[in-house]
Amino acid sequence: MITDVNNWQQMAEQCLIKGNYAQAANLYEQAIEQEPHVTSYYWHLGLLLLLQGQEAEAQMTWMLPMAEADTEHLSKLTNVLFQLLQIEAERREKLAEYSLAWLIRQHMKEINPDEMNNLLQILLLSLKREKFEEIEEMSQWGLIESLKLKENLDIDAKLLMQVLQKILNTVPLHPINLDLVEACLPYFPDADQSFRILLPAAMKIGHTLQQPKLAASLLNLHLQLEPNNVEILRHLATFYQDARNYCQGIETAKLCYSLSESLADKIFALHLLLRGLMSAGGYWAEICTACKELETIEQQFIESQPIILEEGRTLRLLTPSFAIPHIKDSPVDFRGIHNKVAQIFNNNIKEIAQSESKSFKFQNINKSTLNISTKKLRIGYVSYALRNHSVGWLARWLFQHHDQDKFDIHTYFINYKLVNDFLQEWYVNHAGICHLLGMNGLEIAEKIYHDEIDILVDLDSITLDITSEVMALKPAPIQVTWLGWDASGIPAIDYFIADPYVLPDNAQDYYTEKIWRLPQTYIAVDGFEVGVPTLCRDDLNIPIDAVVYLSAQRGYKRHPETTRWQMQIIKQVPNSYFLIKGLSQEEAIKRFFYQIAEEEGVDCSQLRFLPQVHQESVHRANLGIADVVLDTFPYNGATTTLETLWMGIPLVTRVGEQFAARNSYTMMINAGITEGIAWTDQEYVEWGVRLGKDEALRQQVVLKLKASRQTAPLWNGKQFTREMEKAYEQMWQMYIEGK
Repeated sequence: MITDVNNWQQMAEQCLIKGNYAQAANLYEQAIEQEPHVTSYYWHLGLLLLLQGQEAEAQMTWMLPMAEADTEHLSKLTNVLFQLLQIEAERREKLAEYSLAWLIRQHMKEINPDEMNNLLQILLLSLKREKFEEIEEMSQWGLIESLKLKENLDIDAKLLMQVLQKILNTVPLHPINLDLVEACLPYFPDADQSFRILLPAAMKIGHTLQQPKLAASLLNLHLQLEPNNVEILRHLATFYQDARNYCQGIETAKLCYSLSESLADKIFALHLLLRGLMSAGGYWAEICTACKELETIEQQFIESQPIILEEGRTLRLLTPSFAIPHIKDSPVDFRGIHNKVAQIFNNNIKEIAQSESKSFKFQNINKSTLNISTKKLRIGYVSYALRNHSVGWLARWLFQHHDQDKFDIHTYFINYKLVNDFLQEWYVNHAGICHLLGMNGLEIAEKIYHDEIDILVDLDSITLDITSEVMALKPAPIQVTWLGWDASGIPAIDYFIADPYVLPDNAQDYYTEKIWRLPQTYIAVDGFEVGVPTLCRDDLNIPIDAVVYLSAQRGYKRHPETTRWQMQIIKQVPNSYFLIKGLSQEEAIKRFFYQIAEEEGVDCSQLRFLPQVHQESVHRANLGIADVVLDTFPYNGATTTLETLWMGIPLVTRVGEQFAARNSYTMMINAGITEGIAWTDQEYVEWGVRLGKDEALRQQVVLKLKASRQTAPLWNGKQFTREMEKAYEQMWQMYIEGK
């Protein structure tokens, strides 16, 4: 029996806090015996039984005082009980005892199933416990419908935003998310809050999880609050284009440009427009107009310096240059502008880093004691593309053959993608010490610096702004660009890997990086996986004795002048057909080819447009349907050229002056093939006609290519790796000698 009337409840409270639930329950049971009319005792006792796992007993205890209560009194009783449970649930939440808090709130839901804030708390607790079943039950709860109706809704808007953000971060691809976001729009305190929640979620969905269509839908909801938010429109244009919704991607990019005021913003808006037009293919007049405008704005930007730019605008400066080499082969003019923009980029990034105390200083090397033969060089590779991507397919042999006894290999995955990608998984297992990183350039550079990397190799060039930022920060004493694209022009990069062919002899005159020419080839592979073909001539209604030409490139590389040469070849070779494959907007690219075919007097029935295949191995197998592959110009194939040569198919390429116009040339030379290398426009047509008409010549090339697999530098990944390693050692030796 309770004897201390004044302190027994305090004792019970202390027992509750200490987890002595049975002892506390005993006190309340004694209290009920002495004062059975005090309803609060039943509430506390029921709670203590619940905490001991006796849910049925807890509910029965709570029901006892309610059995004889009238409707008005019953409502008051349940409100008091609800408040008591809420206090305990909140206490458990602060203690991070989420399972207990969740259990208590489930019983609160049974007492008052329409209390929206409790439902939101249950969702939040489920996410914290990584139990996602309640998200499926949102529709049954009527939560979204209630949010949309807004009738007599007493809701904690801050809690709602917290739940929405947690759901988008935890289960970003859940099918209910769009409905939930739409229902939440009226509850955002301002458009800025929506921006801070929806844009990061969309970027994760669109880029990291590779669901651009869903990401675009999410950003479209924000536009209901801010129709002219340029930052949202930039990302929306990208997601539309990535989802192959080219028309909306182009129109959104045009809107971005019309709303852009600063020169830096206009540069990036033009990049988005060119990205859309070139991906779609077939918009040549608009591409040329946008390209001229881009060059004009870039020149104005250079002349207007100094312009203070924050990090976001600075990061967007380099990528727009990617379009221009697809349009014309003028490396002296191109690099004259691009290198100046890269210098501005580099300077701005350094200033931003210094403002955040992120500048890196390397330790002085004691040259008298350091010997290259005893130093195990630490090589770092940084890229977003070590996955199902051209860089991923081509770089793996270097990692496969690296001498682990002489080199410590570190690989830095930028924006590591949370997707099922066997090639990405291969790199994680074979690329030395792997660092799976996000999109913060300053943090990535700091990681590389603290890992004491000796030579940092950039595999992306300007194709990703974050990689460019990392390289501009100079986290390693020696920095190199290889493979991903042409040289970036960033002053913080020391060397650009090339070979005797892929750049002309005078290229150093207009490169800021020191060109390091490997003795034979700047790229080599041991081969490719080849699957079972899904194409045959019968399916395409092509006669067995026809001559089949093929071009397999993205819409980006479709230049009308090159297409005109290709049509001239088809016209001159009897019984010939031209297969066209590559990502693009179907109607636009057909219009593009049909118009040029008609202008050149080619029957459009000789053209075939091939569907995409999802497996790279099947794509390679399907190349075998071609007798001759016709390369693009002024931007050659790279991966597609290697695949063509590996499959033993004759190739016609036009050699230019820029890196992108000489890829196929160096690959053919390093495969032991000169047949099909054209130095003029006319030679391109002549080689195409000759290889089409002369079956014996084609067979000769096929045999050479098959034999080259055993002897050619292009197919010797191990030898290439030794040459790269030798280059690294020489770079390091020059560095420690102060050269």
